Amino acid sequence: MEPVQISLAVVVVLVLIALAFDFMNGFHDAANAIATIVSTRVLKPHQAVVLAAVFNFVAVFVFQLKVAATVGKGIIDPSVVDHYVVFGALIGGISWNVITWWYGIPSSSSHALIGGLVGAAVAKAGVWALIAPGLLKTLAFIVISPLLGFVLAAFFLVIVSWLFARSTPARVDKWFRRTQLVTCSLYSLGHGGNDAQKTVGIIWMLLIDAGLTGASESVPPWVVIACYLTIALGTAFGGWRIVKTMGQRITKLRPYNAVCAEIAGSTTLFLATGLGIPVSTTHTITGAIVGVGSVQSVSAVRWGIAGKLVLAWVLTIPCSAFIAAVAWWLGRHFL
Repeated sequence: MEPVQISLAVVVVLVLIALAFDFMNGFHDAANAIATIVSTRVLKPHQAVVLAAVFNFVAVFVFQLKVAATVGKGIIDPSVVDHYVVFGALIGGISWNVITWWYGIPSSSSHALIGGLVGAAVAKAGVWALIAPGLLKTLAFIVISPLLGFVLAAFFLVIVSWLFARSTPARVDKWFRRTQLVTCSLYSLGHGGNDAQKTVGIIWMLLIDAGLTGASESVPPWVVIACYLTIALGTAFGGWRIVKTMGQRITKLRPYNAVCAEIAGSTTLFLATGLGIPVSTTHTITGAIVGVGSVQSVSAVRWGIAGKLVLAWVLTIPCSAFIAAVAWWLGRHFL
């Protein structure tokens, strides 16, 4: 299909909106990366966000752009992409992020963007515009990522409890407070590696549609650097409304079980990013936190809070898709 002629001004505006989403992604999801280390008082909030932001950006040198390829070419048919679809997808994702941030709900920025893509594409061309394999594996990981985080975190906590059974609480606390600096960094690396690439994919599809790069060409380096830098800046500003929910309202965290949750979460994110699957960092770390809490005691997990989070997750894709469809219609008729 021949590239649709889009003015450079429109491309610039949409790139800026995409970077605004990227910034908000970091801002909204900062709690996922720092909630555990702040709640255990290993680092102060401002120290934690700086650590997380640095490793969000360092991820640009670690991961291949497999997630960007999935988002840019594997969720919706590239032939239906135009600037109205990109506009609708971004507005859907941003709107849902603002709504959930305002109410302190740790929803998924990733799935808000996927929902936005789906809603805008279906509004334009119907369900045939969706690419089933890419969409289905993304939907599957809505369940798989928190479940894997849960299982791994529970497994690691059992191993840690066995290894340190004869150690004094003070010694255990001292050792794991230091270890948590490493595990929090790893989780932030995974967060940056998976989440920044989603915005890379959006801008990439826009540039292809505008004829500014070829479908067979690699992503322009400036896009990659800009997206990783922007999400790092968003993380540095942080989303403090969500930290308390993630850090202590689900279950009580100590350095030793926070380390287990972070190792489980980072392992899941590294795996998904290597497979090119856009996953939710929110779902992943929440599953891990519930996992360590349930090993201690079923009653240690505040299941009512966890249930509300699950409800928010279920609503994310359909709600962002609906907003995106409306935004696509408004853009098509008034812009």
